[in-house]
Amino acid sequence: MVLLLLGTVVLYLWDLSASGWGNSFYAAAAQAGAQSWKAWLFGSLDAGNAITVDKPPAAMWIMGLSARIFGVNSWAILAPQALMGVASVYLLYAAVKRWFGPAAGLLAGAALAVTPVAVLMFRYDNPDALLVLLMTAAAYTTVRATETASAKWLALTGVLLGFGFLTKMMQAFLVLPAFALVYLVAAPAGTGRRIRHLLLAGGAMIVSAGWYIALVEIWPASSRPYIAGSTNNTLWELALGYNGLGRILGGSGNAGGGGGMGGGGNTAFGGSTGIGRLFGEAMGTEISWLLPAALIALVTVLAVTWTAPRTDRARAAALLWGGWLLVTGIVFSYMSGTIHPYYTVALAPSISAMVGIGARVLWLYRAELWARLVLASMVLATAGWGFVLLGRTEWIPALRWVALAAGVVAALALAAPAAQLRRLAVVGVVAGLLSAGLGTAAYATVTVTVAHTGSIPTSGPSGTSGMSGGPGGGGGGTRGDRPDRTSGAESSPEDSTSSDGASAPAPTGTSGSGSSSDSQSSDSQSSDSGQSPDGQSSDSAQSSDGQSQDGGAQAQGGGPGGGDGGGGMGGGSSSNSELNALLEKTTTTWSGAVSGATSAADLELATGTAVIALGGWDGSDPAPTLEQFQAYVGNGQITYYIAGGRGGGMGGGDGETTQSSQIATWVEANYTATTVGSATVYDLTAAK
Repeated sequence: MVLLLLGTVVLYLWDLSASGWGNSFYAAAAQAGAQSWKAWLFGSLDAGNAITVDKPPAAMWIMGLSARIFGVNSWAILAPQALMGVASVYLLYAAVKRWFGPAAGLLAGAALAVTPVAVLMFRYDNPDALLVLLMTAAAYTTVRATETASAKWLALTGVLLGFGFLTKMMQAFLVLPAFALVYLVAAPAGTGRRIRHLLLAGGAMIVSAGWYIALVEIWPASSRPYIAGSTNNTLWELALGYNGLGRILGGSGNAGGGGGMGGGGNTAFGGSTGIGRLFGEAMGTEISWLLPAALIALVTVLAVTWTAPRTDRARAAALLWGGWLLVTGIVFSYMSGTIHPYYTVALAPSISAMVGIGARVLWLYRAELWARLVLASMVLATAGWGFVLLGRTEWIPALRWVALAAGVVAALALAAPAAQLRRLAVVGVVAGLLSAGLGTAAYATVTVTVAHTGSIPTSGPSGTSGMSGGPGGGGGGTRGDRPDRTSGAESSPEDSTSSDGASAPAPTGTSGSGSSSDSQSSDSQSSDSGQSPDGQSSDSAQSSDGQSQDGGAQAQGGGPGGGDGGGGMGGGSSSNSELNALLEKTTTTWSGAVSGATSAADLELATGTAVIALGGWDGSDPAPTLEQFQAYVGNGQITYYIAGGRGGGMGGGDGETTQSSQIATWVEANYTATTVGSATVYDLTAAK
């Protein structure tokens, strides 16, 4: 166990800062939290508290505290996720070991540690790392609760899932059916007592999530940031709409149609919906290496324990981990809203646990021919599927043949007659572990050697997912210099667009007073809704070269800082050192304002100042309104407006009626444009 954890530490922390800021969107929120306690509390994108990120703030709380303690740098922001990964591996080991022994626990923990998407996300600054840790911890407390019908352990499960909601909202609840079912079926207590305990745990979950929702509701909206991604400035609507049913059914700001932007063939959005989605080109190399073996193990364990006593632990484990796998896997396979391949990290603990449990249960029955054949089929299926996955790339062609050969040897050894198995057991086990782990471990290891930036990272060698250069940037990229905020120039991987002074759209005659917080309805923010901080995009939003194909304030080109690096959406900062130096000299609440969160985040990280992301992620959020922006300018709270950016109505349907594009029109009409480096800048302290 110690060796497993030490190996995981090395794997997750090795050359961690090579990816720079990773996802600059969340890195900027961490920086804001390090500068302002209010920004930390609400998960604001800027220290001036104009607007939040479009997720609840739990992950930002941890990154913000780390940045406050250790300074705003790549390591301080990325390392917490790596440590969460190590903790997840340990908790999975501990949970499986309690019922099935250390060998099964070690196998499960090792499988999780080298799952490619786990290696990717535990080295990245997205909320998924904290979500997986909380769900794995909740599975462990459920195991403890089920052993003795403990109300306290089950209540702790509710608390952990409540904080999971504060990490990534409704996704944390996908494990609820499995956790409730295993306790209801297998806890050693009467039916009434089990139901009461479940109700108590439900109450604990509501309290642990609801306190923050209540805080946001009672806090005066005028003195807190706008809740990005919502249409009415509330967490409730964000949870049920954009981050809730919108993700599953599409609409409410989510790209739809089974694959989101670009149709079902778009690997950045999971590919086509259907039962084979987890095995497809987009998600297969992320999560499916051990999925066939896990499914075989789940069916076998349920069949073996079908007539066992109610409290049988093997069946309880199958209900717990298998239920987690099936419910989450089915939702991911068929959801029509925004989904990306890295979401599948939520499946890694359940797949790993089922493999370890299934191998242990079948080994106990190894005297039976059927058990040896099933165990051999698990190994052979893993080797065969790994052969297919490795065949999707030209990376180390010989590796797939070595893994397949080891799988065949292991399968033959494990299927041997009982009299022969004792002599062949070591050969079979070693060859089985080699074949099962070689492909996924190699793919996970190469993930560590590739820098990742942007909002849609992918595991494996650079370019294997087919997403490099697509919307949102590829999973891999060239290694950039480490970001150095104090230098006045940003040196993390650059953004994928530039701006040569993009002008605002012509006036539309729409006044700011005619648009309220309800102006961004689910009708206007549909499948054409730009790109979200975790990669949501649309056909009309942005081409692969980063240029907007929409009206709005982003007429041509993208970010305000120039440069044409390959960081992708959400990854890396502008390369306009002149603009950075200009913003660093400001003393106002916000040094500047720019359309879209990516551009604002990049400028914040490059300068250490607060920048308003007009319209939130894609420029379509109704915040700030034109009247609010005019008040900020009138009060001397903003110094510069930077034209271009990302957004300007990309997600708002019309493109000329969003608040961000109205602001662009007003600024253009009342202030004089100057060129700073490659950006068009308006000095808001000097009207025409």
